[in-house]
Amino acid sequence: MDTEQPAALAPGIAPPQHIDLGDLVLRNWRPEDLIPRFEAITASFDHIHPWMDWLAEPMTLERQRAFSTAMAESWPSPGGSCNYGIFDAAGTVLGAIGIHDRVGPRTLEIGYWCHAAHTGRGVITRSAAELTRIALALPGIDHAEIRCDAANIRSAEVARRLGYRLDRIEPREVRAPAESGRGMFWIKDRQG
Repeated sequence: MDTEQPAALAPGIAPPQHIDLGDLVLRNWRPEDLIPRFEAITASFDHIHPWMDWLAEPMTLERQRAFSTAMAESWPSPGGSCNYGIFDAAGTVLGAIGIHDRVGPRTLEIGYWCHAAHTGRGVITRSAAELTRIALALPGIDHAEIRCDAANIRSAEVARRLGYRLDRIEPREVRAPAESGRGMFWIKDRQG
């Protein structure tokens, strides 16, 4: 029995690789972003490690190099992810955000992290608002979703501020140190 969900992103359909919000720029990662991204993750380890299963241990330059290679080779990346760096006007890495085709048909997930030195300034809220708008404008997409652990209040507040509705809270595997094992599933539907 095939239990795999059909992809939400149709072949040849993807969000733009560069999004200018004036004082913020969301763009696909480039090879020259390797060291600045590595430094941002390293500086933010204590802030994002509790919530990110991909950051179970301090980041290595080798792992970042492999990520850079994967991002440079495809858009969307294997598995249907469109990963962006979030930059200020000077080119400083403020965080990362992505649209991920991993939750089922006609639905894209928005995931994000913010550099510890730039939290509380609306960086993630503004970036997620724009990616939500773009995701819901893509052909064949009816829903955007933000998933977070029930203990991750900051992430849940982003979803709430953007008008996502809490669809459900259900048990899930604990994958990162601060997680409670209760996943929140926030949904925003295409209007009209």
